[in-house]
Amino acid sequence: MCLSTVYKNVMEPAAIAMKNVMSIECRDGKVILTDLMERQVEIIGTLESANLVDGYVIVREA
Repeated sequence: MCLSTVYKNVMEPAAIAMKNVMSIECRDGKVILTDLMERQVEIIGTLESANLVDGYVIVREA
């Protein structure tokens, strides 16, 4: 299973938006994150980069 930590704008601990993310959807100018417990977080912005081998994603807030 490949889970990721999602960061807002920069990859640093203070910018973590969600851990254990299993699903990412981009819709209507939002990035919708879903974790293992089916909790969701919506961030207004765009997907900037994703490294699934290292398990991180960066979302650029609008």
